[in-house]
Amino acid sequence: MQYKSQKVAKPYFVAALALFTGQILFGLIMGLQYVIGDFLFPAIPFNVARMVHTNLLIVWLLFGFMGAAYYMVPEESETELYSPKLAIVMFWIFLVAGALTILGYLFVPYATLAQLTGNDILATMGREFLEQPLITKLGIVVVALAFIFNIGMTVLRGRKTAISTVLLLGLVGLAVFFLFSFYNPHNLVQDKYYWWWVVHLWVEGVWELILGALLAFVLVKVTGVDREVIEKWLYVIITLTLVTGIIGTGHHYFWIGTPEYWLWLGSIFSALEPLPFFAMTVFAFTMVNRRRREHPNRAATLWALGTGVMAFMGAGVWGFLHTLAPVNYYTHGTQITASHGHLAFYGAYVMVVLTLISYAMPILRGREANSAKAQKLEMWGFWLMTIAMVLITLFLTAAGILQVWLQRMGGQPFMVVQEQASAFYWMREYAGVMFLAGLLVYLSSFFAKGETVAAAR
Repeated sequence: MQYKSQKVAKPYFVAALALFTGQILFGLIMGLQYVIGDFLFPAIPFNVARMVHTNLLIVWLLFGFMGAAYYMVPEESETELYSPKLAIVMFWIFLVAGALTILGYLFVPYATLAQLTGNDILATMGREFLEQPLITKLGIVVVALAFIFNIGMTVLRGRKTAISTVLLLGLVGLAVFFLFSFYNPHNLVQDKYYWWWVVHLWVEGVWELILGALLAFVLVKVTGVDREVIEKWLYVIITLTLVTGIIGTGHHYFWIGTPEYWLWLGSIFSALEPLPFFAMTVFAFTMVNRRRREHPNRAATLWALGTGVMAFMGAGVWGFLHTLAPVNYYTHGTQITASHGHLAFYGAYVMVVLTLISYAMPILRGREANSAKAQKLEMWGFWLMTIAMVLITLFLTAAGILQVWLQRMGGQPFMVVQEQASAFYWMREYAGVMFLAGLLVYLSSFFAKGETVAAAR
């Protein structure tokens, strides 16, 4: 059964995809600036391009999570959304605030932006990934609270399921841990200690709960497997996530002046962090193999399977490669870290949002699945983007290994080593162009015509 209020998810999905495109364009600009140092300087300096690239990533994923929640919670709760009007109002507030913030980064010197937006009242700016002005941060809190209220009231008055409960837990955690972005102690060790309470406990904690809930929802729909089976898997995954992810924060505490016991806690528990992602991969393939129906939306099934595999590779395998303290001593802050970050974000969060969009958008447009032509284009987009991201990861890994060998162990100056790694940076840029091509093919699938694929039951 479909619910009228689910339609509020559509503008969130459209905004997410538009901002995703912007993020990739700024990623390509940064890639060129690695090898052509004065490219677009002084119009868009590297530090500004980096701010825009990373902030667009966070904002479009949040739009994706919110749209996904607004789509799936009414269906899970078997009731209309508590307030569709509130959802639309918050959409426009979030979109305008996000757009103005990005324009501020691009056209106003950062120090001036800080003065204009009240940073002297409460200093929160200038921290990596949390560069947003105080006004924007306050706006995010308002939007998040209204969003959680809307979702929470819908869950409370409807059917309670494990999927909606886990999703709500993840969303509440997302809002709570963002509050630490307002805490900016003068002591640099304390600053970094609590900074990770936002950055790590988002992406390696509560976001994983959202990931698990979204993936479970789609698998229920496309496989027809009993909900009880999927929910048992979900409980196992979130338990592993919380146990390993929370204490695994310690792998960020190795070299910032914290007590020595974090070397052990961080190494042991972050070494266990691949377990929930491995379980997620097994979960996805097991559910698809046990499916009771052949869902006509084969593209959504492909995205769901891809999410499990790529999340395990990026967050699991590439995370483990440099998470033990004796290894991290040499790799910390190198391109190996960047390779892990790119593949992990793509595999875990980009792909799960695209999974939900792939499943939900055809239904929001009045059909169970897209035409065969549209799905073919979408799957071409899937493979182009996924292969390109694997190549980006491999090239950055190679650059990181060279950096460790020549700079960290060989003692060569940073810029000398960067010059020697330029071939890998060029190849990374070519792979980035391939990723953009895949994204454009994916976006074109929304405009493809043709007959709807029939379900095989």
